[in-house]
Amino acid sequence: MKLKIISVDLQKEFSAKGGLHHKPRPSVEFVKETLVPYLREKKIKIAEIVSDYRAPRPADRDDSTKPGTWGYESEIPNDIRLKPVWIKCMNSPIWTRKNIGIANKKPGIPYQDPKKFIKWIYKVVGRPNQVEIVLIGLTADCCVFSTAQELSWQGYKVSVLEEGVDSYSGTEMEKTQILNNYPLKNWASKITWSELNKKLK
Repeated sequence: MKLKIISVDLQKEFSAKGGLHHKPRPSVEFVKETLVPYLREKKIKIAEIVSDYRAPRPADRDDSTKPGTWGYESEIPNDIRLKPVWIKCMNSPIWTRKNIGIANKKPGIPYQDPKKFIKWIYKVVGRPNQVEIVLIGLTADCCVFSTAQELSWQGYKVSVLEEGVDSYSGTEMEKTQILNNYPLKNWASKITWSELNKKLK
């Protein structure tokens, strides 16, 4: 079984100072300064899921990560990114919309399209009997969590890289509680950078 890394929502709206949802989070520095250089050196590419959170989104007042803006930009460099990138519009990756990711077009109302998501992941990442998935990104209590659920339900073995995620609050205590307890443990296990490094060699 091959290991495949998927980055979730490592966009400047969440990761960089000035972003609408930014908080100091150690995982961002780890990804940029440790993980990305390692992957580049080893010529390992990773898949990416990003968000288009423009309004309208029923039951959610957030209006952020707008395509064409600085906040929408990813922290994952283009040279290590598998293509195409998957764009979602709600916490779960199966939610899409008309004109998703297109800056100069009005976005439609979110709707679920699990078949399209499965088609993407089979093509870009691999099938459940071919790969194990390691998730990084933001946040462990929201979009990484929802992605772990969906991938697990699709039959994938899923892990979350401890150093590569943070909670929305950014506190170490909250992250530790999330990664070591239920409900996340229903759908994903925790893996450390030391453990992942050994598996990638």
